[in-house]
Amino acid sequence: MTTREQTIRRWERATTWPLIGASFLFLILYSWLVLDPGMPRVLSALLLAVLGIVWIVFAADYVTRLVLSENKWAFVSHNLIDLASVLLPLARPFRMLKDLSRIPVLRGNSGTHLRRRVLIVAASFVVMFIYVISLAVYSVERNAPHASITSFGDSVWWACVTMATVGYGDYYPVTVPGRMFAVVLMIGGVGIVGTASATIVSYFNDQARQLRERREEEHHDDEHHDG
Repeated sequence: MTTREQTIRRWERATTWPLIGASFLFLILYSWLVLDPGMPRVLSALLLAVLGIVWIVFAADYVTRLVLSENKWAFVSHNLIDLASVLLPLARPFRMLKDLSRIPVLRGNSGTHLRRRVLIVAASFVVMFIYVISLAVYSVERNAPHASITSFGDSVWWACVTMATVGYGDYYPVTVPGRMFAVVLMIGGVGIVGTASATIVSYFNDQARQLRERREEEHHDDEHHDG
């Protein structure tokens, strides 16, 4: 391992929990701004200032690791969520999910560790995805003419129904931004279903393999005992 790689590893270990906290703080403040549009202007300005500081933290972390990396293009291609968290405000809460993989309990390359990591991160992603899209759609739909999504509860219900591909049609976005968020939700739903299906299949395959190995060991032990 080169000196730069060691430096990046130390940097990531030192910034894991602060970045998770920054992502969580962004989610809380963004939720507050969307769900309480009647807050005083001074408070609104204060929250926006804190969100700006959080953005600076994300940008500083990304630039630092980019400078330390030996292959810049490889770094960019393998850290698209980090780049998105700098460029797109709505992507910043998802940076928290990426940082979860740095936690020691979720590390490891075995099948068990991999499934645990995928299940925890995927479940967290589903909840986060629905929540963030619901906030975004509610913020653009609530004051639109002829809007059917006029409360956050309506938005959450619409997001869950859309994610499940049920499509009751009782709530739907009428604005262009709202429909763009809906497309993102649909695409994300397909990816989530595919990941969940692959993980479940992998789990059962692994269980079947372990069962076969135990039976082979027991049969071998029986033959050895009889002999």
